Amino acid sequence: MPNFKGLIKDTAIYGVSSIVGRFLNYLLTPLWTYYMPKAGGDYGVLTNMYAWTALLLVILTFGMETTLFRFANQQDQKPDTVFATAFAWVGILSAVFVGGVMLFLTPISEALHYADHPEYVWIMAGVTVLDVLQALPFCYLRFQHRAIKFVSLKMLVILINVVCNLVFFTLLHKTDVVYVFAINLACSAATTFFFIPDFFHLKWHFDGALLRRMLSYSWPILVLGIAGILNQTADKIFFPLVCSAEDAKAQLAEYGACIKVAMIMALITQTFRYGYEPIVFAKNGSSDNASDKLVYYAEAMKWFIIFTLAAFLAVVAFMDWLQILIGAEYRKGLFVVPIVMAAEIMMGIYFNLSFWYKLIDKTIWGMWFSAAGCIVMTAGNLLFIPEYGYVACAWSGFAGYAVCMLTSYIVGQRLNPIPYDLKTIGGYTLLAGAMFAGMELVPWTGFVGILVKATLLCIYLIPVLLTLRRFLVKKVK
Repeated sequence: MPNFKGLIKDTAIYGVSSIVGRFLNYLLTPLWTYYMPKAGGDYGVLTNMYAWTALLLVILTFGMETTLFRFANQQDQKPDTVFATAFAWVGILSAVFVGGVMLFLTPISEALHYADHPEYVWIMAGVTVLDVLQALPFCYLRFQHRAIKFVSLKMLVILINVVCNLVFFTLLHKTDVVYVFAINLACSAATTFFFIPDFFHLKWHFDGALLRRMLSYSWPILVLGIAGILNQTADKIFFPLVCSAEDAKAQLAEYGACIKVAMIMALITQTFRYGYEPIVFAKNGSSDNASDKLVYYAEAMKWFIIFTLAAFLAVVAFMDWLQILIGAEYRKGLFVVPIVMAAEIMMGIYFNLSFWYKLIDKTIWGMWFSAAGCIVMTAGNLLFIPEYGYVACAWSGFAGYAVCMLTSYIVGQRLNPIPYDLKTIGGYTLLAGAMFAGMELVPWTGFVGILVKATLLCIYLIPVLLTLRRFLVKKVK
């Protein structure tokens, strides 16, 4: 029976591996930003191309990760058949995509302002397709609760990627961005190889009728995912296209490097999702009464917000130390980090809220919410980037996520209400806001400033730890 003990166990396994893996990947940020001069704009190219890759990954997976969980947990379906059917669909999409890129490589490269480097486009197209083909196998490992294999594969590929980058940049002095892309392609290919034994053990069966049902469920998730990923990446996609400054790529490099510090929020959300999503769908099909399920969802939301606020304050408190993650010439834009982190918190809340419509098969609502946020974010970027640069990117993302979160909450509480503990959530939000304001007003720098900020962080953490202790004694037995 799925419960908080299971959630804590799975989240711990995925969380530790994700934190370690993301930390290892973070080692690449100082490597790249110390070896790639900002003026050259190579890190801006890196930021731009990975934004496109993230968008294409969402499009080509077609919402099939969530769909797989939904249909594989139905008693009248064989999980292997669900997986095989979903995999066949994303395989077809991937083949069409690769064919289109190779056929129109030159005009695509010109449109992206990489006419002199078409290799950027075809290499990253290869990375995208391989990552798409791995997405469902990784998802199936989560469904099967094979966390150890999931973690082992993720960690192995990350280690190979980091080591190769270190060798190329520090020993071979190959600092061109194309080497980063080529290493990524090799690592993605290696990951695919490790799934071959699993493919042989599957009972492959394609079910056309099942696919039609799955597509009916997944297409709103696809639109939701596109809107959601645009909220995360559109600023990096649009920036070099609409920024009128001569050093647009250099500015994008500065922005892309600084927001790496803020990505701890994305890490926490991803970690929580890996552990939480399979359990939510399984619990929804359990014999527990409806009120207990709703209390479960409400408690998960409360603790997610409490811990992400703690992470937010920790990053702000130790910013003077964390800034070493990026090269000195890139640090001018660190002031946008709290804005981007706040936006990531709202994105995480929006993810938690999304279960009210996923569990009643009304994913169309997610499409509308995400589309509304995407429109706000896109308009903000297009209107204000020319005048305000990447500051407009940060605030546009904040506004977009705020719209997604608020509309989902308001409609959800009318159509499928969940008893969220707004009093406790509001109290911790106000406390975190007060501590953040205090950190921003600290007049001291260096060690004294960090010590004062750390004290403010502890003021927030003390009631959190006391509340957590009481909760665990009551719930985890």
